[in-house]
Amino acid sequence: MTLSRRVITLALVAAGLFAVQVAHADQLDDIKKKGELVVGVLGTDEPNSFIDPKTREIIGYEVDLARAIATRLGVKLQIKQLAVAARIPELQQGHVDLLAASLTHNKEREAVIDFSLTTFVTGQKVLVKADSGIQNVAALAGKKVVTIKGGTQEPNIRKAVPQVDVVTFDTGPQAFQALQQGKGVAFVNDEVSLLDQHAKLGAASAQYRILDQNISVEPLAIGIRKGEKRLKAEVDAALSGLEKGGEADKLFVKWYGPDTRLKFPKRTFKIDSDKVES
Repeated sequence: MTLSRRVITLALVAAGLFAVQVAHADQLDDIKKKGELVVGVLGTDEPNSFIDPKTREIIGYEVDLARAIATRLGVKLQIKQLAVAARIPELQQGHVDLLAASLTHNKEREAVIDFSLTTFVTGQKVLVKADSGIQNVAALAGKKVVTIKGGTQEPNIRKAVPQVDVVTFDTGPQAFQALQQGKGVAFVNDEVSLLDQHAKLGAASAQYRILDQNISVEPLAIGIRKGEKRLKAEVDAALSGLEKGGEADKLFVKWYGPDTRLKFPKRTFKIDSDKVES
């Protein structure tokens, strides 16, 4: 190959690589161009995202966070309801721009997607029937428990109790119903979701109890397609702005505070870091 042909070839290769990089980094521009931010949510995990029985619209803590991000970008927010197991595939395939779907940020998931600043910190716990005789997590060995398909609940309970038998369902309400029907002796889920489902029982809540022990600590965050650094910077800036301006605490009180069904006395975390423990 002559020098001139080699130069031309290298130039074409460089141009091709540059074009790929530009295309890869264009998600933020594409969102602004179409004037719409599509955010995937669960819609079944109150108060993070759930269907308002009056308006039939999906509302919640994470929906408000998504709205703040859309506002910063100057675009319209579109909410898309997803199943737990479909969250990351829908993001990777470009069917949604972001995930605000009770998504735990952990090291394993960092290999396939990126995450925003942590937006909530919770723990996973176990709900049992009060007359089950189960007093602690270790007592679940050799017993059947129910939980949600595609989340971190199943691997976490298997790690905590290697001999446990796990049956999964598509949504939290389905798994909780399975517990009520006797299809398992315990229901494993995020503490917030368990508290909410327990409170909804009203007088019947006395028939169930949440075990004290956490089986894990779960930092939740917004899911972002891998390598979209410009979009992540904008998402983080929107969330950081909520924290610095005091709106983050107001949103917490709105959805989790003393006047809500969950009655959390105060917020024990801040939206200021995207780091998680190994």
